[in-house]
Amino acid sequence: MFYVYLIESQLDGYWYIGFTTHLNKRVAKHNRGEVTSTSSRKPWRLIYAEFYRNKSDALGREKFLKCGAGLRFLKKQLRHHLNGR
Repeated sequence: MFYVYLIESQLDGYWYIGFTTHLNKRVAKHNRGEVTSTSSRKPWRLIYAEFYRNKSDALGREKFLKCGAGLRFLKKQLRHHLNGR
């Protein structure tokens, strides 16, 4: 399985979108500060994930979610989460 995930910093609400084959282990790495690009904003919580059987499909989805249209999709998809902040 291949996962595309969205984590949110509990420090400042910053979103990080990533790709992994081991979702729980990857989120734990973010929270231990072992990922350079996210270590300054921990702790993190997982707020969205999708899984794929094909690596190229997952990587394509990650790329889409990081662009303007993908971020708009996520904001619409997570509107209840965003309203509850």
